[in-house]
Amino acid sequence: MRRLARAIHNIKIITICGGMPFGPQLGSLAHGAHIVVGTPGRIEDHVRRQTLDLTNITTLVLDEADRMLEMGFQDAVDTIVEAMPSARQNLLFSATYPPEIDAIAKRIMVRPEKFEVESTHADNIIRQHFYEARSEEDRNRAVALLLAEFNPESTVIFCNTKKQVQALYRHLKQLGYACLELQGDLEQKDRDQALVRFANKSASVLVATDVAARGLDIEALDLVINYQLAFEPEVHTHRIGRTGRAGNKGNACSLVSGADNRRIALLEEMLEMDITLESLPDEQVLARPPRIPAMMTIQIDGGKKQKVRPGDIVGALTSDNRISGDDVGKISVHDNWAFVAVRKEHSKIALQLLGQGKIKGRKFRARPLS
Repeated sequence: MRRLARAIHNIKIITICGGMPFGPQLGSLAHGAHIVVGTPGRIEDHVRRQTLDLTNITTLVLDEADRMLEMGFQDAVDTIVEAMPSARQNLLFSATYPPEIDAIAKRIMVRPEKFEVESTHADNIIRQHFYEARSEEDRNRAVALLLAEFNPESTVIFCNTKKQVQALYRHLKQLGYACLELQGDLEQKDRDQALVRFANKSASVLVATDVAARGLDIEALDLVINYQLAFEPEVHTHRIGRTGRAGNKGNACSLVSGADNRRIALLEEMLEMDITLESLPDEQVLARPPRIPAMMTIQIDGGKKQKVRPGDIVGALTSDNRISGDDVGKISVHDNWAFVAVRKEHSKIALQLLGQGKIKGRKFRARPLS
């Protein structure tokens, strides 16, 4: 939103998210804002505390509306809507259109227009594989075999529960994989860092619940593994849709058991294909060492509020020609910190240049994320 509005003079945009301290949010809200972007639960908290006044709202946008309902935010959304004037514009964005979305649209919208966008995935872009795995031990073994066989640079593994994410994450770390987890118990700061490191390609595997199935902006994702089939066929589509983007080909591997017969039948109907189980790769592939990421992510304790820009970071890293621009990867600048990916072989030099040198005429602390 800030990027879109940067040509508008003096516009104020603030974010209100759960997992972040209330104090700074209260300070920002005290001075008003033109646009508020936030999560339903935290916005509801501010509405109930009367620290967020919605009586002058002219536009309401619900992004990932279907996901909000799946995650139990119906009551929060209702509270937020009730605090707004009835005369406003409503926009609902949803990857699927279940009956619940239709119901909320009828309740809060007046003669709405519906726009549908066709899927841009060609059938041959994502190759789907299905393997049998009856127990957790079988699934862990299958994941290791598939990672060794495909040797992907970037993999997302979807689990149905937070406990599964935590257990598989620990298992893969023990096997030596550069692995991250993304699940609901993480603080917002830890989620942000995990997503940045994975997008920077300084970690090769992300184990996640379906919170990561939407809105995840990661280019060139080579492999998706479903540790278990999703509860709903539509969610399966969202999961595998993380790979095979921008014209690239991708692989999606799903682990199934005898208890999944009904889900498999629903998938076959939705995908209009017969699902055939394949044999897992031979155990010999486990002799291959886990893939080592080419990049390391460095956190800089300075961001937008300190006027730090991506160009300033690149300039600091390439100032004495020991690091070239080609050795610098993705840069992400937040309010009070920034992240930059650097090729691992140049990471020590990069930390020296960022920690001992100056950015914008100031010294900032720089440290690697591990």
